[in-house]
Amino acid sequence: MPIFGPNNAQCRVFTRKEGLLSAIAHDLEIDVTDFSIEVDVDSIRMQCNPNSLRVMHAMKDGQPLDALSEKDKLEIQGNIVKDVLEASKYPEVSFVSSGVIRTPDGAHVTGMLSLHGVDKSIDVDVHTQGTAYLAEISLHQPDFGIKPYSAMLGTLKVRPDLVVRVTVPTW
Repeated sequence: MPIFGPNNAQCRVFTRKEGLLSAIAHDLEIDVTDFSIEVDVDSIRMQCNPNSLRVMHAMKDGQPLDALSEKDKLEIQGNIVKDVLEASKYPEVSFVSSGVIRTPDGAHVTGMLSLHGVDKSIDVDVHTQGTAYLAEISLHQPDFGIKPYSAMLGTLKVRPDLVVRVTVPTW
């Protein structure tokens, strides 16, 4: 059974900004630096440590920008871990599949995502991309009891929908 983690796979979170002052804010690419994925013939299990999120960089039109200082990144990470994900109260994010259906270019996976104290059934399509499998899912934060980050009396905020992208090498 293959086991993947940050040394041989990637888990990234992409956020987008909105609000009256969104022009001064940034979309973000965030790296999850502590996770494990166990893959069996007909099952997938994933665990993530929400304390391990690291802001990689700001994004514009899908391209990385060098617009954040290390101090800015640390401040954003602190807000995400402490205020948004409440990682001290909810120290783990997990996914356990209940069904894996093979498709010509990957698989359709159904399972239970546990995030922020809420368990929710989700479906994920996995596609082959070169020498890797790629899964990408949009999550609506309020569905998991998460209030998206906002500042400056709500004139600057993160959209409630974010994208999680997981990439593992083919095996």
